[in-house]
Amino acid sequence: MSTPHNEARPGDFAKTVLMPGDPLRAKTFAERYLENRTLVNNCRGIQGYTGFYKGKRVSIMASGMGMPSMGIYSYELFTVYDVDNIIRVGTAGALSGDIPLRSLVIAAGACTDSNFAAQYNLPGTFAPIASYELLKKAADTARELNLPHRIGNVLSSDVFYSGLMDEYPWKKWIKMGVLAVEMETAALYMTAAFCGKNALAMCTVSDSIATGERCTVKERQNTFDTMMEIALSMV
Repeated sequence: MSTPHNEARPGDFAKTVLMPGDPLRAKTFAERYLENRTLVNNCRGIQGYTGFYKGKRVSIMASGMGMPSMGIYSYELFTVYDVDNIIRVGTAGALSGDIPLRSLVIAAGACTDSNFAAQYNLPGTFAPIASYELLKKAADTARELNLPHRIGNVLSSDVFYSGLMDEYPWKKWIKMGVLAVEMETAALYMTAAFCGKNALAMCTVSDSIATGERCTVKERQNTFDTMMEIALSMV
């Protein structure tokens, strides 16, 4: 059965789906890494592929930008297509100057300025966290490969262009130990928790809010390869 956002059929997705935000990046990753790949979804231009990596079946599909989009696609993958694991492979902006460009941030948890959790009508504040087994695998692999990485909290923000950008309290998040800002992880972790499934977000630091530095296109591409190889090794 398809959905308003996904034209794939039951069984088209593997048990593990890797999710970059950008549909074209999903296409690039699929072409680079997956053998015998098939385009299983292109509804609304959100490309999803299923194929094989070193003999293991895996899917790669875009999430789009922001928590509403991630919430839709992750929920449908978990509930309609019986996916067990979603690994976000995206980008983030470092909040602190001691986190270098091209390093990897593995999100153990995700703070947010969003009201996404209100839908669950909980009598308190929910703390979105990663699935421990996926988190441990990613951390162990990064250490084995001697890759620069940090493990901790990220901020999933609903705001990209803020009218009060100069006054936005980045320093307050840094004070609380938050490593980087992005736009999807909190929704992924909450959806996984609600559905009883597994989720992890790994983000490449592509720019720094603290220093103003940005990766070049070539640097982004090379670093993404490293992130993808870690994610694929976990399948």
